[in-house]
Amino acid sequence: MAASLPAILLVGCGKMGGAMLEGWLEQGVSQAVVVEPHAEAVAPFAGRGAVCASVDAIPAGFAPAVVVLATKPQQAEAALPGCARFARAGALFVSVMAGKTVAGMTGLLGGSALVVRAMPNTPAAVRQGFTAAFAGPGVTEAQRALADTLLSAVGEVAWLEEEALIDPVTAVSGGGPAYVFLLAEVLEKAAIEQGLPPALARRMARRTVSGSGALLAASPLDAAQLRINVTSPKGTTERALNVLMAPEAWPRLMSEAIAAATARSRELAG
Repeated sequence: MAASLPAILLVGCGKMGGAMLEGWLEQGVSQAVVVEPHAEAVAPFAGRGAVCASVDAIPAGFAPAVVVLATKPQQAEAALPGCARFARAGALFVSVMAGKTVAGMTGLLGGSALVVRAMPNTPAAVRQGFTAAFAGPGVTEAQRALADTLLSAVGEVAWLEEEALIDPVTAVSGGGPAYVFLLAEVLEKAAIEQGLPPALARRMARRTVSGSGALLAASPLDAAQLRINVTSPKGTTERALNVLMAPEAWPRLMSEAIAAATARSRELAG
């Protein structure tokens, strides 16, 4: 396969970094170097790229076009200064670290660093992710297009015009898979409470959530209309929704939950 992506340095190869790396390898990245101290995290990629235990061990002659920062946010102050030489050489930095602002990263990399800040979510592992991204000062249209290509390897990408919008994105999309998994969890529990066998309850809950998501993705109708379409007047679904949609129930709780998560994202960003 002819290489379609330039040389990439990936700092951090946890679940998100690994998902992105797998996507880039499928697209034919020309060269990939991974900084990851935990050998088990990079074991699936053995023989498909160079691995370094720290930024100090990056090969001296390696000149990445893009540095992707997928390390834990609390490790940024230790890892980023070692990548400053790539900023001086004009490399684009794409960060998927939660809570680290463009200004905070340029402060660690040097004032001339070109940074795209992105927030993907965990369905990236099956190429069904959603990523919102913001291009910092100085990022060119060509570099933004390159970042879009990299992020699109694991799903859909949307661009933000204001960095502050990353906080509600983190609350809704970043945390969203956890809320959906909770729905499957409580559906399964409720099914068992009504006498269904545990194995059947699990199968039903998982398939109902995943199938409904597939229908939502495929349908031109909005979510509210799809809900209405399932709800027969005076039927069983309407009775359940009367409980879930009561003034103090699900809609209000979800709004409060998203507000709390957004506030926490802002706290982490300082």
